[in-house]
Amino acid sequence: MSTSSDPKPQDTSNKHVTELNPKGIKPCCACPETKAARDDCFFKFGHSVEEHGESAKKCEDLVRKHRECMASLGFKI
Repeated sequence: MSTSSDPKPQDTSNKHVTELNPKGIKPCCACPETKAARDDCFFKFGHSVEEHGESAKKCEDLVRKHRECMASLGFKI
């Protein structure tokens, strides 16, 4: 028998729900602002210095910001 003082069981139906990500946002939907800026930069300048030359370095700050945003939600990338 359950009483009102019993803790509620954690919802395990969404594996993305964590202390850092209580809404359970999926990685594909997380940080849309930084993701869009990063992707736009990739389209303009490339994503890899080896493949696209020095112009790809223009995206490094945007990549860092997106990684920081993802990490703030508990994603390890």
